[in-house]
Amino acid sequence: MPTQQSSKKNSTGLSITIRVELNNRVGSFAKLAGIIQECHGMLGGIDLVKVENNFSTRDITIDMPGEEEIENLKNLIAENDSLELVGISDRTFLMHLGGKIEITSKFPLKTRDDLSRAYTPGVARVCMAIHEDISKSKSLTIKKNTIAIISDGTAVLGLGDIGPEAALPVMEGKAMLFKEFGDVNAFPLCLATKDVDEIVRTVQLLEPNIGGVNLEDISAPRCFEIERRLKETMSVPVFHDDQHGTAIVLTAGLINSLKLIGKKAEDIKVVIAGVGAAGTACTQMMLQLGVKNVIGLDRKGSLDSTRTDLNESKIDFLKMSNPHDEKGELSDIIKGADVFIGVSGPDILKVSDLKLMAKDAIVFAMSNPVPEIMPEDAWPHVRIMATGRSDYPNQINNVLCFPGLFRGLLDAKAIDISDETKMAAAIAIASCVDENALSEEYIIPSVFDKNVAKSVAQAVMETC
Repeated sequence: MPTQQSSKKNSTGLSITIRVELNNRVGSFAKLAGIIQECHGMLGGIDLVKVENNFSTRDITIDMPGEEEIENLKNLIAENDSLELVGISDRTFLMHLGGKIEITSKFPLKTRDDLSRAYTPGVARVCMAIHEDISKSKSLTIKKNTIAIISDGTAVLGLGDIGPEAALPVMEGKAMLFKEFGDVNAFPLCLATKDVDEIVRTVQLLEPNIGGVNLEDISAPRCFEIERRLKETMSVPVFHDDQHGTAIVLTAGLINSLKLIGKKAEDIKVVIAGVGAAGTACTQMMLQLGVKNVIGLDRKGSLDSTRTDLNESKIDFLKMSNPHDEKGELSDIIKGADVFIGVSGPDILKVSDLKLMAKDAIVFAMSNPVPEIMPEDAWPHVRIMATGRSDYPNQINNVLCFPGLFRGLLDAKAIDISDETKMAAAIAIASCVDENALSEEYIIPSVFDKNVAKSVAQAVMETC
């Protein structure tokens, strides 16, 4: 089992740089270091800015566990007469100044000849070639390697409905991941509407410019209808990453987990907490993998035959799940379960629940940033533990899927995404973990493994 850790971890999301003036007396920096330690900070880079007769100025980078500790740090520095806080900057906010992405030209324009081929008059010949054969736009324009990331800001990370402007930094980050791992140009478009008809029509109008659509952070059940209508009416692949990206990476992790513990998909019982977009897609893929017994739960308990309050999407979920019509709360349903999957919210799974599970239990607690149960609480009671967090082993991260998936779709000039394609992507991700290296702490490859996107792209192309 992994070594147990403190649940309060420093985060690079709260990495700050402070500029401090220190008296040139022996022990001044030691006092500052002591204050940082007292505030649970972790020292990073230390840079000397300038030295004058009586004091020196230094920039110090610190990883802090939270906003409260940062305020405490500022107060303690202010109380010390040998230290003066000149300024403080949040390195995450600095990264976002002016946005995180930009558009650049592939070719320099240095001569009149360059200009005449990139623009008028040469470009007219290319325009007419596309006019005569519209399919040439897939090779002669940015459509060949460009997708749109579409969001309305209604279900952003764990933040909820925060609006399109506040969602934009997330979509920019997504575009960075597409480029870094799949060399796919992705442009973020956050729409100022929650109306399904308006969203669908807006995306449809973008089709001449793009080779694919990545739907992101759109709340359920609206996301189901938006995806369905776009898939029915557009001739480019449409992919809702919160649903299918999560499902693909989960399935990859499950494939390797079952291989490790020696159980077959058709023999296991799976309990899934959260039956929204991600939970539905995960269940569909597990059924495709061969799992026969999946039971879904929402805030009111199991989805079963006694429920009269289910909306249309939950009724559809029930039709494909709970074959033995089990009823009750999580603590009732989890008895004898081989796998727990959480796509719901923090701290809903208890140690007492884990003790009711089958031998060699598998837990995928994927709620972010706080999972359904913290790994250090679960480790003594389960065989395999995975989360959506980067600071624990076995991170179920969609970045393992979407860059390679769209790389393959664009290269194949695909017009849609089949169930076969999604499963091929999951198998490709799973296969990136060498069987000789497979272990309880290594069921899924690293997000920085550049071979993953290549493997996924190749597998996707073979199904298109």
